[in-house]
Amino acid sequence: MKRLSLFAVFAAVMLAVAWPSAMIPASVTIDTGALEGVTGTVHPTVRIFKGIPFAAPPLGENRWKAPQPAAKWTGVRKADAFGPSCVANGGAGRGGRGGGAPGGAPGRGAAPGGAPGAAAPAAAAPQATAAPPAPPRQPPANEDCLTVNVWTNANDGNARRPVMMWIYGGGFTGGSGGQAWYDGEDLAAKGAVIVTMNYRLGGFGFFAHPELAKEAGRSGSGNYGVMDAIAALQWIKRNIRAFGGDPNNVTIAGESAGAIMVGALVGSPQAKGLFNRAVVESGAWMGLQMGRMTTAEQAQGNGAKALQTAGINSIAELRAKPFNELPNLPGNGMVIDGYLFPEDLSYTFAAGKQNDVDLIAGSNKDENTFFGGGGGGGRGGGRGGGGAAAAPPPAGAAMQAYIDRAKQQHGELADTFLKLYPVSKDEDVALMNAQFQNDEINWNMRQFAALQSKKGKKGYAYFFTRVPLQNGQPSGRGASHTAEISYVFNHAYSNGPLEWNEVDKKLADQMSSYWVNFFAKGDPNGSGLPAWPQYKDMSKDKAIVLGDTVQVEATVPAEKMAFFNARYARFLKAPAGTN
Repeated sequence: MKRLSLFAVFAAVMLAVAWPSAMIPASVTIDTGALEGVTGTVHPTVRIFKGIPFAAPPLGENRWKAPQPAAKWTGVRKADAFGPSCVANGGAGRGGRGGGAPGGAPGRGAAPGGAPGAAAPAAAAPQATAAPPAPPRQPPANEDCLTVNVWTNANDGNARRPVMMWIYGGGFTGGSGGQAWYDGEDLAAKGAVIVTMNYRLGGFGFFAHPELAKEAGRSGSGNYGVMDAIAALQWIKRNIRAFGGDPNNVTIAGESAGAIMVGALVGSPQAKGLFNRAVVESGAWMGLQMGRMTTAEQAQGNGAKALQTAGINSIAELRAKPFNELPNLPGNGMVIDGYLFPEDLSYTFAAGKQNDVDLIAGSNKDENTFFGGGGGGGRGGGRGGGGAAAAPPPAGAAMQAYIDRAKQQHGELADTFLKLYPVSKDEDVALMNAQFQNDEINWNMRQFAALQSKKGKKGYAYFFTRVPLQNGQPSGRGASHTAEISYVFNHAYSNGPLEWNEVDKKLADQMSSYWVNFFAKGDPNGSGLPAWPQYKDMSKDKAIVLGDTVQVEATVPAEKMAFFNARYARFLKAPAGTN
């Protein structure tokens, strides 16, 4: 009996060692009530709290307003399920680009479904009982969508871990903080507290109208999705200690539209003091390439016209409509509203008036392939419509049109442009358009890092070149837009499981470690990682290349950077309303 008792004690000790218990309690209390989270599915030291309201539902009278305070609750709220993603439009127009499958892509906690259009599986034998289908990762999209999710492996509320809030991409019309792509469990296991959030999209998040400006007492309206991000940061300030996070050590990060919003928050006086660092992946305050912000007059004119077309006479009448009767409303993207953005952000950054934060910025080698090929994704590019097939243009016509367009668009810089992006035959045009687009995005990210360094903060630039595998072979899209996200999250998932070999696993481990180091101290460097130099001077400083191997780039693309700098100076001097 004594021997049995000793064995039981030994087994209990071994179990405690094998299953760490030093972690945030399952139940925590925040300013709106108590929450009960769940344990990670891969890392048992990670606690996850899902679907936490950070603001009141933006319904009815709360539509097209700044986010209102979330209601308090009694008892313990289950935080075991992600909230719905936000809708982009009312009625039949809901949904949007970039949001993935309805309910979010399956991932951890949900089984992947069959491929679209695949044959139906054979019926089960009569005696077999079919297992119930796995629940979707997220419920269907809804207006009631303003929630945050938290992953933490802190031991307790006094751990003071660095915090990262992720802002998703999707063209401001799709996406969600609950998507499997952005699962924060693997990053949290490395020591950061990870927060994802939802923000209003499309006509709910970026609609503007003169009556809304008057109601708010401002010169402009719109930007409600950006206000949601600010409200989530304020929620972090008030509550992240309960999850072991440090409210005074916060990084905001995002990709594509999310990076555009991050860049805008770096430039917004209303976001000052809410975060210490920022990460922008393939996007900055202007977008991916040079461009001007929409003015309040333009956005509100679009909104007034939309209501007039729909036969709606007032914002009160619009707010009173049930969701299924709401018209599709224009989402203008971010607008110069006189409040969040007092001026076009290009002028804010040119004058050095942006917020003082450290920055990681970078782009991918083949961004253009995401947008449909050589010229896709650029401003002002259109696609021809249907109709009868036209006769093929004469040989050399495409090349001449390219040269003529270069002279029109670049003026005195046209000769430099044609030297950097030369064409000698029609077939060269698509290739040069693609290279120009990728280089402009690359320039955009590097200049952001350099501008933050000029403010006395730390700036770091990267260039992602790893080509993901598809059916065992390098993807034909190359290192496309969005390709780096899964490596940052150290999570082999995007819109479905990814094929990772040892090269991918090593790169993901290195990149996620760089990012977590940066969250912690504003410097990505750390033990066992290749040195990543600061980026200050676009004429001589080097970016780090994140590819099959991690190394500092061999040469600086100084001539191209100088061309884009000159083009940007010309752009800033051009009259408003031109790009």
